[in-house]
Formats: sequence, structure tokens, C-alpha cells
Amino acid sequence: MASKLAGKWILITGASSGFGAAATRAFAAEGAKLLIGARRIDRLETVANEARKAGAQEIFFHPLDVSKTDSVNAFIDWARTKTPRLDVLINNAGGALGLDTVAEGKDEDWETMMQTNVLGVLRVTRAALPLMLNNPGGSIINIGSYAAYTVYEGGAAYCAAKAGEMQITRALRLELSGTGLRVCSVDPGLAETEFSLVRFKGDAAKAQKPYEGTEPLKPEDIAEILVWVASRPSHVNIDQMLIKPVDQAAIHKVYRRKSS
Repeated sequence: MASKLAGKWILITGASSGFGAAATRAFAAEGAKLLIGARRIDRLETVANEARKAGAQEIFFHPLDVSKTDSVNAFIDWARTKTPRLDVLINNAGGALGLDTVAEGKDEDWETMMQTNVLGVLRVTRAALPLMLNNPGGSIINIGSYAAYTVYEGGAAYCAAKAGEMQITRALRLELSGTGLRVCSVDPGLAETEFSLVRFKGDAAKAQKPYEGTEPLKPEDIAEILVWVASRPSHVNIDQMLIKPVDQAAIHKVYRRKSS
């Protein structure tokens, strides 16, 4: 039986790695048509080639920096040259920088987290909405975080940013009531991607620490969920999903196996 997503147009931000790259491959395997963006154009080309092998009907990539309005607008203008309609928007671009306390935090880290996780979601959604209206059953899926639900030391700015994403999602659902568009937040817990490497600014030893002794989520786990959310019947809205690995009972309680 043909996939419900075959021939549908999917736009994914932050598609050069992690959840975004895995989602690109997963939607490609469903026969979708894809528009992907990120800052690292060389990585986008690699992901696009992987998606073609996975079965993408069509895939196009273009530079995108969600922290800059001009870049977002240029990306959506480019998207309009490929399709007059979007069926699924996945706001995935984001991330954390540093694990400093408020007393030791750096303006540049705080500003980057707010720009990507909060303002980036607003900018991309605002620009993409005209391509999604009059298309009941379309989906806007925002990638949130377990950090939106609770806090931890050194996470003030990131937790605030992801709480902001959650509230944007909720407000958007109210604003789009009656349009037939679905709005969802998919919120991963401990997941092994480049997230930690970016947070610790390339320090591989520090980046590996959060995952030691655990079996964390993989990008493919989240990608499978994104495909499932987007392919529900058009009258079904998955408001919010919190996904954690079994080893993560809570932010501060993670089961770690002792190395032999």
C-alpha cells in the first residue's frame, strides 16, 4: 500500500545532521518530496544524496540560517520556485551552547540559543505559513526538548528557549484553529547526536560524558516518530510527545551501566 506521505512536500530545517538528517532520510523512504536547509551546504548535499538513495521522489537543498530573517525569507522564496504548497514543516534547527550557570553565562551563547530555538521557529513558521494555508491536514512539527518541562543547573537559557518553543507551539495551535492545519511538538530526552558536541564547542571528551553507560535515543528513533505524526489521519492532531530512553527516568536520574 502506498505511503500517505508519497508525493507530499516536506520542509526540514537544520537538516545537515542529527534529527534533521535522519528525518530527511525517513521521509524520503516514504516517497516524499523534500526541501531541506541548514548552514552547512556540503553536509546538506551529502544528506540529499542519502535521501535519493532512500527513495525521495524529489529533494532540493539550499542554505538556511534561521537566526537571520533575510536568510529565512530567501529560503522560502527559493522554496516557492519548487512548489506552491507545503504539506509538512519541521522546525528542527536549534541547539544548546555551554553549560554555564547564570552567574557565568555568556551573552553570545544566550543570544544564539534564543535566536535559533525561539526566534528561528517564529521566523520560519511566519514565512512558510502562506504555503500551508488552504491545505487542511498539513502539519507543523516543532522539535522541542525534555528541557522544556524541567530545569537543571547550567541549563537556564536552553531550558527557557525550549519552554519558549513549547509555548509558541501552543499559541500557534490556537491561532490556526479552523484552518485544518495540525501543530505538534516532539520533545526528545537524552539523544546522541551532535547536540552535545555543539554544546561543548567541539570538546569530544566532554560531549561523550552525558551518554556514558547509557543507551540513549538515536536520531532514527525521532525520525520514525516524525513520520508517524505527519501521517496520522487529517482529523487527528498529536499535540505533544515526550520521548525518553528507558535509561532516563528523569533529567537528574539516568541509569548508567558500569563498564566491565
